Amino acid sequence: MSGHSKWSTIKRQKKANDQKRGKLFTKLAHEIVVAVREGGEDPEYNFRLRLALDRARDANMPKDNIQRAIDRGTGKSLDGKALEEGFYEGYGPEGIALMIHYLTDNKNRAVSEIRHVLSTHGGNLGSDGCVSWMFSQKGYIAIDPGAMDPEEVALEAIDAGAEDVEIDEEGVEVYTAVEDFKEVSDTLEGAGFEIDNAELLWEPQTTKTLSEKDTMKVMRLVEALEDLLDVQDVYSNLDLQDEMIEKYESDQAA
Repeated sequence: MSGHSKWSTIKRQKKANDQKRGKLFTKLAHEIVVAVREGGEDPEYNFRLRLALDRARDANMPKDNIQRAIDRGTGKSLDGKALEEGFYEGYGPEGIALMIHYLTDNKNRAVSEIRHVLSTHGGNLGSDGCVSWMFSQKGYIAIDPGAMDPEEVALEAIDAGAEDVEIDEEGVEVYTAVEDFKEVSDTLEGAGFEIDNAELLWEPQTTKTLSEKDTMKVMRLVEALEDLLDVQDVYSNLDLQDEMIEKYESDQAA
C-alpha cells in the first residue's frame, strides 16, 4: 500500500515549494471551509479541520488565508460560492481504477475538465459505484523516527490500535481503521514521534501491476488530474513501487 501514499506525500511537499503554490492554497482553503461547515471551527473537536490545518501549515499557507477560510466556513464571511464535494469514478490506461475526490464551486466545470484530462491520457469516466467497491477508507500516518528505533514506533502504533505498519529507510507508515485514526494519531503524537503526514485516504483492496511504460502513463494521468483546481486527491489501484516513483520524479526533473 505504501507506494501511492508515499507518492502523494512527495507531491504535496513538492507543490508547497513550486509555482503551483497559489492553486494548492486554494485547494487547502476549500478543505478548511468544508471541514468548518461540517464540524465547527475548533480543531480540538473537529478532526477533519485539524488535519486540514496541519496540511495548510505544512504548505506554509499564510495565516490570513487560513483565517479567511475559517471565517467563510463559519459564515462570518460570505465570500465565495457554495462548495460541493464528492467522488468521480473512472478508469486509466490498462483499466486502472480511479477514484477522484473533487471539491468545487462549479460542478459542471469540474466534470468537464476531469473528463477532458481522462480522455487525453487514455482514460474514461465511469458510472457511480463502478470502482469504489475496490477501495476501503483508511487512516494514514507517516512518521520520521529520527534517532528513535523504527521498531519502537511500530510497536507503539500497533499497541495504539493500528491495523498495519510498514518500515523502510525513509520512515514508518501506519494504517488504521477510520474509527481508530484519531486515537492512534494522538497517541503517537503524544509519545513524541514526529508525524510528517496524517490523512484519511482510500486504499485499493488489491493492486494491479503494469509495465514501466504503462505505469508512467498512469502517473502522468494522476498528476494531470491533481493539477486541476477542483480535484483534491486521486486514488488508484496501481501497484506503485519505490523505483517507479524515483524514475518518474527523475524524468520530471530532467
